[in-house]
Amino acid sequence: MSGERPSNYLFDSVALHESLRRNKAVVCAISASYISTFAGYPLDSIKSRLQTTKTPISIARLAALVYREEGVRGFYRGLWIPLMTISFVRAASFTIYTRTKEYFRERHMFNRDRMLDVAATGGLGGALSGSLISFGSAPFELVKVRRQLEYSIAASKGVRLAKPPNTIEAIRDIFRTNGLFGLYTGFRLHFVRDTMGTALYFFEYDGLRHIMGRAPSGEQGETPHWLPLHASLVPFCCGSVAGVTSWALIYPLDVVKTKVQQRALAGERKRTVFETLHRLIRGPDPNAPKPLLLGLARIYRGLGVSALRSVTTHGLLWTFFDLTSAYIDGLPRAASDDSIEQ
Repeated sequence: MSGERPSNYLFDSVALHESLRRNKAVVCAISASYISTFAGYPLDSIKSRLQTTKTPISIARLAALVYREEGVRGFYRGLWIPLMTISFVRAASFTIYTRTKEYFRERHMFNRDRMLDVAATGGLGGALSGSLISFGSAPFELVKVRRQLEYSIAASKGVRLAKPPNTIEAIRDIFRTNGLFGLYTGFRLHFVRDTMGTALYFFEYDGLRHIMGRAPSGEQGETPHWLPLHASLVPFCCGSVAGVTSWALIYPLDVVKTKVQQRALAGERKRTVFETLHRLIRGPDPNAPKPLLLGLARIYRGLGVSALRSVTTHGLLWTFFDLTSAYIDGLPRAASDDSIEQ
């Protein structure tokens, strides 16, 4: 035998395995993202509603209200938007993040044995990833917010919805009212939020994984004696902690962004970021401001459900990311040319 490969080599299992290895970060990110997004989306929908309600309401009561008025579909309104974009966003985000870390590693710019250096490379990769991805994700998130808040936006306009518009109709309405750039309503806030949030997220995740025993090669070693977790639980715990804490730090910015977008979509008078933040904290009446602590509580309204969403989505994301990565690493490799010729 000459060792020539069959004509359908591109479609055989060996070629598929090699392709999966070359694109491992993308494959892991996409597959894990679909699962985590579907699991956490109902909580994200409730979070958006809590952020824009004018009167305090419990999570359980709001969930019951959504179910009574909109049914189960109300919790998944606009789901196909993140599912459609998640392949682009996650694939691009993880590619930029991993390539940035490889760039620093190849130039020996950070010490891979020190926790702060490991965290810093992750943070820099996350900041670059978040800033670049925001240009593509902003329009889709605006439409998602519009779909989640259809009823409150209609109420602001004095309209009672018999049937909410579908996604295509929502996009057409935004375009008709504000033009093409209307899809970038609130973009500056979106850009800052994603840049800061993604940087904090990867900074914390890589730092925590280093503390929990991940070797520079990427393999999971023994966890520290003061937190003896099973190796399979490390990605979930690190992803959950990084997701919750980074989100809590930028949560006020997300609340302001959602409120600015809601007002713009409802056709209400435009307010500056600081005016919006001040009104959220101290109330609309300057002569009778709300107590500061009460205002801060309103800013963080929905943080509980948002934290639960972060635990669910980011814990599952990294768990399935690592499982998929381990599966790809364990696939049979192509035989060497020498062995084929023999």
